[in-house]
Formats: sequence, structure tokens, C-alpha cells
Amino acid sequence: MRRIMLAMMLAGVVQGAQAADFPDDLPILRGMLRESPRYVRWQGVYVGGQAAYGSSDHNFNGATKDIAQQQLALTTVEQVLGVSTWPVIGGKVSHQNSAFGGFAGYNGQWGDVVMGVDASYMHGNYGGKASGTMSRQITVDSINYAATANSAASINYTDVLTLRGRAGYVIGSFLPYAFGGVALGLADSVRSSTIRSQGTYVGAPPATITDYDVTYSTTESKNKRLMVGYTFGLGTEVMLFGNVFGRAEWEYVRFTGPIDTNINTVRGGLGYRF
Repeated sequence: MRRIMLAMMLAGVVQGAQAADFPDDLPILRGMLRESPRYVRWQGVYVGGQAAYGSSDHNFNGATKDIAQQQLALTTVEQVLGVSTWPVIGGKVSHQNSAFGGFAGYNGQWGDVVMGVDASYMHGNYGGKASGTMSRQITVDSINYAATANSAASINYTDVLTLRGRAGYVIGSFLPYAFGGVALGLADSVRSSTIRSQGTYVGAPPATITDYDVTYSTTESKNKRLMVGYTFGLGTEVMLFGNVFGRAEWEYVRFTGPIDTNINTVRGGLGYRF
């Protein structure tokens, strides 16, 4: 027993001496205990799916002006009353709806800076409609000129594709970014204008009134019309696991034409980087 106790005491002394020979801040030992920093790679091709909710604002001011101008070119009613300039319909109409679609693109990465190209597609229904009626009359050279105009217009965007360039900066597992580019939209639109003109001679002797007791009516309907506009917005992505990432975005799209349209959407999606 004494020999066993003596051997244990000698072993403890030797171990203590060996531990004293190594400094506490030995570089090899510190490095073994430290966790290597995490590096998220965003470079490469990616695809994904997304869902969105947003609103569209449609400006109907002057929506049928060009149609009325064509109807009334060189007519007396236009020369006297200027019917094509009347604000028969106007103002803005807003509409809210949901949409769904997908996205695809390519990232190039230089350290924490990420730049690339991106295509985003959404399918939904963003549209509005408006109508109005206006009448006026005036007496010139003993003739009472009168006209009544009825106008209506509607537009609905069913498909929107945006082609964007984007730039972001890596913060941990997150990639906040900004983007801008070209927007392409398919829209169904209908515009109609009906103008009734009348002239009454109020003097003596009676006079002949030409081209003035007439009804002009025109309807223009276009389906899947390609509209070109622009887009910009902000977003962020977060790497979830493996090559799967989540995306959250706000996008603004503007189309100009007879009916100017702004579309604002917020969206979320999941993607995979190859």
C-alpha cells in the first residue's frame, strides 16, 4: 500500500511540472479552441418561387383624349367646343390583390460585395376602371352648339416580368441588396368614347348647320398588350441551410401610356443556389 501511495504522489508531481512548462497562451492550444469564422457563398446561378401582395394605382386623366381627337378631327363640334380636351373621366383608382411567380438569376461575389442580374416574374390581376359623362353648350353667331360626351376606360395587368441588375453586401448570413431595371407587362385594356353633337339655329333667317347633328362612337379593345416600363426596389436574402435561402422584397413598377399605372408589391420567397 505504501508503495502504491508513493507512486501516485510521484506521478502527480511529474504532471504538475509538465503543465508548468507550457504557457497558458500557447498559440497552438488557442487555435484549437477557436471557432473558424463562417463564410457564406452567394456566387452562382439560383432559382426560386415567390408570392406577393400589393396595390396598383391607375391614372385615368385624359385616358380617352386621343380617341376623341381622332373622332372629331376637322369637325365643327371640336372647333367650337374643344370636346376632346374635356376631363370626362379622371382621377386615380387603386386596387389591391395577391400574386405569385418565380425568379432566377446569377450572382458574382467579390469578398462581401455581391453583384448580379435577376429576372422576377409575377402573375396576378392588377387593374382598375373609370367612366364619366359631361355636357356643354355655347351660342356663337346665332347658333346654339351643344355636345354630350360619354367615356369609359379599364386596364388590367395579368403578367409582369422585371429584368434587374442588383448589388448587395454580405452581413453574416444575410444579403441586403438594391436593384433596378426594365419592366415588361401584359395588359388587357378597353377604352370607349361616344360623343353626341347638336346644333340649333336661333336667329333668322334659318341657316344650314353642317356636320353637327351627329353621334360619334368608338371602342378600342386590346388583349395581352405588351407594355414597357421601369422598376426599382430593395430586398434581403438569408441563407437558411445548405444552398436554400429565403427572400423578402419590395418592388415598384411603373408603366406609362394612355392609362399610367404604378404597381407596388411586397413579396417573400424561397430559392436554391447551384
